[in-house]
Parts: sequence; C-alpha cells; structure tokens
Amino acid sequence: MIKRLDAAAAGFDRELDRLLAWEAVSDDAVFTTVNEILRAVRTRGDAALLEYSARFDGLQCDHAQQLEMPLARLEQALEAITPAERDALEQAAARIRNYAERQALQSWEYTEADGTLLGQQVRPLDRVGLYVPGGKAAYPSSVLMNAVPAAVAGVEELIMVVPTPRGVVNEMVLAAAHIAGVSRVFTIGGAQAVAALAYGTESIPAVDKIVGPGNIYVATAKRMVFGTVGIDMVAGPSEILVVCDGKTDPDWIAMDLFSQAEHDEDAQAILVSPDAEFIERVAESLERLLAEMPRRDIIARSLAERGALIRVADLDQAAEVANRIAPEHLELSVADAAGLAQKIRHAGAIFLGRYTAEALGDYCAGPNHVLPTSRTARFSSPLGVYDFQKRSSLIGCSPQGSATLGRVASVLARGEGLVAHARSAEFRVDQQESEEK
Repeated sequence: MIKRLDAAAAGFDRELDRLLAWEAVSDDAVFTTVNEILRAVRTRGDAALLEYSARFDGLQCDHAQQLEMPLARLEQALEAITPAERDALEQAAARIRNYAERQALQSWEYTEADGTLLGQQVRPLDRVGLYVPGGKAAYPSSVLMNAVPAAVAGVEELIMVVPTPRGVVNEMVLAAAHIAGVSRVFTIGGAQAVAALAYGTESIPAVDKIVGPGNIYVATAKRMVFGTVGIDMVAGPSEILVVCDGKTDPDWIAMDLFSQAEHDEDAQAILVSPDAEFIERVAESLERLLAEMPRRDIIARSLAERGALIRVADLDQAAEVANRIAPEHLELSVADAAGLAQKIRHAGAIFLGRYTAEALGDYCAGPNHVLPTSRTARFSSPLGVYDFQKRSSLIGCSPQGSATLGRVASVLARGEGLVAHARSAEFRVDQQESEEK
C-alpha cells in the first residue's frame, strides 16, 4: 500500500526526488478557461458574474446585488449552530488572535548625529479579499486563519467570496465569518470570484490582496492576477512528514499520516524513522486502521502514490531528510523534540513531541495553518499578520545631512550617467555650502 525507502540504499536520492515531484501547472484547457473568465469579468463586470454564477453554480439572479449576502445572515448562522460548535469557533478564533497579536510589525525610526531621520512606517492593507470554498466542501477554520490575522493587522475591509452551488451554504463558515469580523460577503466562487476581487465590478470592490484556498481554477486565477493584486501563495497538496524515534504508539503515527492523506489523492504523508521494526508496526497500523476511515479510498490512493515509510541511520540523518523535503507540516515525535527542532531549517510548521498532533495546528493551536507546500518552505513562511501589512521607508534629511549624502549621491549618479539625479542632489549641497560661508 505504501512505499518503503531506505536512505542507505543505492538510488535513494533519485527515489526521493521522484516521490516529491509534483508540478502545480495548469493544463492548457484550464489556462484557457481561466483566461477567458478573467477577461470577461474585467471587461463586462457584473453581467459576466451573473452568467458564470448561473452556469457553474446554478444560481439564477436578475441583478448582481442579489449576490451579496446580508451580514445579518452571518449572525443568524452563529445562532443556528450548536453551542459546542459556537464555543469551538470562538475558542479557535481567540487563540489565533492571541498568537497573531505577537506577529505585528512595528514602525520605527532613528535620528543620526546630523539630524537625518531614517525609519520604517508600517500600515495595513486597505482591503483584502478572502476566497472560501463553499457548498459541502467548506472549511470554517480557513475563514478564521485568513480573516483574524487581517483584522489584527488593521485591515479596514475584508471581502469574503464563497460559492453557494444551487443555494447550498455552510452555517459554520458563515458563523466563522461573523466571529472574524468579515465586512461583506458575496456568493460567488471559482475564477470569476478571483477576477471580481482583482479587477472590481459595479457591485464588488477591487481588493489589494487575495488570500484563501481553492481548486485548480482558483489557484490558476490567483497566479494570473498576481501583480494586479497580491496573493498569499499558490498552494499545492497538503503534506505531513513525521520523524519518530520508534517510541510513539504506532496507531497514533498512522492516524497522523491519515490526517493529511484524507485531504485528497495528491496529498503526501511520509514517516522517517531509524527503527526498522517500528516502521513495520506503523505499516500494520495503517492497514488495520484504514478500514475505519470514511475517506479510505482517498487515503489509500494518496499513500500508494505519494506516501512513504523511510528508514534512516539516526535522527541526525532524519533531520537531513526533513530539510531536503521541506514539508508543510513536520511532526517531531521524539524524546528531545526541541533539540531536534534546532537542526530543522526548512518546514512550514513544526510540531514538537509525541502529544502534538498536526490536526491541532489545523484548527485551534494558534499559529496559522496556511503554510508553504511543495518544498517552498525553503524560502517562504506561514501566513501571518505581516502578510496584511506593508512597509514604507522614511527618509528625512537635515540641511547638513542633505549636503553630506548629496555629495555621495552626486558621485554615484554621475558614474551612472544620470545627470539630473546628480544635479538634484547638488542643488541642496550648494545651498548648504553657501549658508555655511
């Protein structure tokens, strides 16, 4: 059902590369469809949205104003869900907010001896678009993970788009939107929703950044509008890498692997351990527990096509393999998890110890579950408050500072052949020199 690999075997590097390969490139048909949708919404606005909503979601609306959901409907959803569901959403939101408040970038400045001021001014984005999968495939946790950090950053307006195919809505998604303080909600989805957020229509305002997960059409659209607006990332399939010393209950490890494999067939679940006997015990647990899983067909295919049980010489080599994989989620199910974590350079989120299930991070631990996938943890980071802030440099020269810097700038500008640059600085140098005489 799942591959066994040995880091000491000839050809291991090649096998690991083959296992990790996943190309998130849209095929020509997807690209063409998305390009047509983007162009239609950009040029025809609301009219195009109405046509696509009828075509893809089965929603017949006479005018685009019908696509906006009243905010009272979000509050109604909060009242409709069970007390346990409401309490869970509120606890998760509070923990996410508490963590996010520690991430906010701060403005700063300093003044040099000659009176020149230098610094950084931090401001929130004005308006952010949140894409939320709709219908039965709904994730209220994603609403909280995207909306709460934006609110902490100070974003004034958060526009949520969520498809409601044939009128199907998810009450917990709407309740989460109310808890998170979403400003407006539109019942649209797909590439057309991304286009509306990027370009704006008569009814839907253009945003500065689009965040949130979606299918291949949504991901392709986000990639194509980047530059017109910012995006969080183009995410690949979910991933988990578990490093275990062989002392954790193998059933726990098997279920941790299942927790990501059940997302979809392209998800990746990998165990790395120096204990060969333990690896076989986990394999037995995987086979035995699979029958209990409602999504067992998806799990089985994910494990067969992209999963692996990897034997290494020791935990040092396990860390080397982990850094090479650069996983979205990394569980360190070992005795000294904190010590091993110091050897990890590339991971989206690190889960320390035997009792820290990755699923806790998905929902309520506090850190964001929007994480880099497909080895992009080598150069990118989890979504956070800083993704909803921007920085402006501050430069304020005193007369003396202007003269000092102006002389340097003049030499460099003339060296580049940019005379106007040089003269612009030199005028101020001349003024200061004349006043000093």
